Amino acid sequence: MGNVHSFESFGTLDGPGLRFIVFLQGCPFRCLYCHNPDTWNPDGGRRVGAEEVVSRIERCRAYLRNGGATISGGEPLLQPEFTLDLLRRLKDVRIHTALDTSGLIPLEVSAPAIDAADMVLLDLKALDAEACFKLTGGCSENARATLDYCEKTRKRVWIRHVVVPGLTLDLAKLKALADYVKGFACVERVELLPFNKLGEYKWRELGLDYTLGTVPSPTPEQMAEARALFACGAAHRAAEGAAGEAL
Repeated sequence: MGNVHSFESFGTLDGPGLRFIVFLQGCPFRCLYCHNPDTWNPDGGRRVGAEEVVSRIERCRAYLRNGGATISGGEPLLQPEFTLDLLRRLKDVRIHTALDTSGLIPLEVSAPAIDAADMVLLDLKALDAEACFKLTGGCSENARATLDYCEKTRKRVWIRHVVVPGLTLDLAKLKALADYVKGFACVERVELLPFNKLGEYKWRELGLDYTLGTVPSPTPEQMAEARALFACGAAHRAAEGAAGEAL
């Protein structure tokens, strides 16, 4: 059994193709730009068995032929056993799986689920430890170790990074990130996600202080400049803008 926040039957932004997204409840981090602070409480959501989740996904199988299922959150690896159970059951019924994680959970906890997933969507918050802590309340060391592990095990990876004016919209930091990920053969794609405030109302409803209320979204010109830093990598990688939510 696990705590599930919600489902999305036909997602197009969380991995290749059309996907069924399972949003698990619970996250130990406090990203300043989080769209879903209602997922933070690990005791929230609804208790659901893995069999029920997989059954829901299988009912959509006809629409998922070129896609699959993505296990997201919150931070799904806060429920490592349930996440692993889901991934293994989905593999048994031949449904492609993606694990959407911040990589901030230590490898001794996360590695079995990473091994079980067909691919990893790795939300790299910041390379610098101080910047990562400011953004999330967590450290960047585990995310780096996660990417190293994916390289070692040849796990297919898409990198995601939220571009926030005044925080991560820094050309020197973005260039350092671009240079860093170019060294990993496992990284197929980099998605730069423009910051927006679609989740601000949830912070207010929960009585939380949303500190980015006056921060604008990056301009198209700023995003183009950011993407250009990543576009000169290997030909099979792409710096993609994403119209979806920052996670």
